[in-house]
Amino acid sequence: MQKHTTRAARLAAGAAVAALALTSCGSEDTTAGGSTDGGSNDAAGGTVTLGFLPSWTDGLSTAYLWQHVLEEEGYDVEFQEISEAGPLYAGLAGGDFDVYPSAWPEVTHASYMDEFGDDIEDVGTYYEGAVLTMAVPEYTDIDSIADLQGQADRFDGRIVGIEPGAGLTGVVQDSAIPAYELGDEYTLQTSSTTAMLAELQAATDAQEDIVVTLWRPFWANSEFPVKDLEDPEGAMGEPEGLHELARAGFSDDMPEVAEMMSNLSLSDAQYGELEDMVVNEYGEGQYEEAVDAFFEANPDVLEQIRG
Repeated sequence: MQKHTTRAARLAAGAAVAALALTSCGSEDTTAGGSTDGGSNDAAGGTVTLGFLPSWTDGLSTAYLWQHVLEEEGYDVEFQEISEAGPLYAGLAGGDFDVYPSAWPEVTHASYMDEFGDDIEDVGTYYEGAVLTMAVPEYTDIDSIADLQGQADRFDGRIVGIEPGAGLTGVVQDSAIPAYELGDEYTLQTSSTTAMLAELQAATDAQEDIVVTLWRPFWANSEFPVKDLEDPEGAMGEPEGLHELARAGFSDDMPEVAEMMSNLSLSDAQYGELEDMVVNEYGEGQYEEAVDAFFEANPDVLEQIRG
């Protein structure tokens, strides 16, 4: 995994989605926790390394939010960009970086927590009520996942998904498709979030039918003319919180940082404003400026973090 001290490879902003190239090589001169000898000194600052998937814009947005906060408090911030959820959790548990700033451990990533949770610390929950969805364009005349039965020709027999290792992918493949008996008609097509959004862009531009896997909160729900399909069987899981997760021992090593992270709580409106500013209003190459603008408009969030 490649570490960065400033801006790194970006998710294409707004509706113009481009392919994202990620690297997976290691940096040898700085350890997670902030010093070359493996220790850290919270009172004297130090280095905090944030790991996230840049194509998952909740992680992207919160990583830049924390960069802003921590650098103002005298810390150095580094990023590790990772392309799949499995390596992300494995790296966090292994101490390759300090914090995953926007995790879904309750439902979506529960299997990863079962595997790696003994070596992961839950620092706090910053957003309540996140959900996984399947969605179609607003002009598509079905309203429920159950309505997909017998309609495969309209959708080319495809449910367009995201990364193969994503928790959302597992829920759709292992829960929703069996629950609604869609396996004989549909194939879940996986690749990446950016590829899914590109297909959604093309389909809605052409007023064509498409079914995609999505989640809330996520900026694409307001950027594209889509609607969530009802889930009468409850196959997509219950709402859950978004958490900051850290490597084991992080709160002992950097208690002030852990306390600030535990203080953060974003309302639905605040979260939507943050992500919209980062991804759409400012976009690629201006993520730091977007967070500056967010805090200027929401000074109470910064006060809350600082306690």
